[in-house]
Amino acid sequence: MEPVQITAPGLVLRPWRAADAPAVLAALVDPDIVRWNGQGVTDLATAAAWITRRADRSDDSHVSVAVTDAADGTLLGAVSVHQIRHGNAAVGYWTAGPARGRGVASGALRALTDWAFTHLDLHRIELCHAVDNPASCRVATRAGYRWEGTLRESHRYGDGHRHDEHLHARLATDT
Repeated sequence: MEPVQITAPGLVLRPWRAADAPAVLAALVDPDIVRWNGQGVTDLATAAAWITRRADRSDDSHVSVAVTDAADGTLLGAVSVHQIRHGNAAVGYWTAGPARGRGVASGALRALTDWAFTHLDLHRIELCHAVDNPASCRVATRAGYRWEGTLRESHRYGDGHRHDEHLHARLATDT
């Protein structure tokens, strides 16, 4: 697959770079990101390994991109489409602390979702988030993901606890 670069208002979604390691480390030690994502990134070496895994698209099962500020290139977050199979997929995202509350996650998610429907021939993309994470619910809704229900104690998050999750989804036919 060709490298993915997508523009959205104020954002550039681009391939991961080794030079992103310091910014990834700073973001992934944030307690809010650790609580919901539990990335296990604790130093520059693990940040570099995290980037290498995200950048490796050799099995066509995921597309993960860095979300950056269009004006200055600052790393603002990450967004990915993963578990790609049989026309279905799932998405995930995080936003660095200083970028929260600015529409970064919903803008990036909407842009990657639209790209994925067009370029990956997907029909359905699911998004799950902990019920206790209302910010993620707002991101899903703003990005056009419809709420479909609650999955009881369906996922163990970075805090080590199983949480109920809201299931949202978008279909290629949604407007």
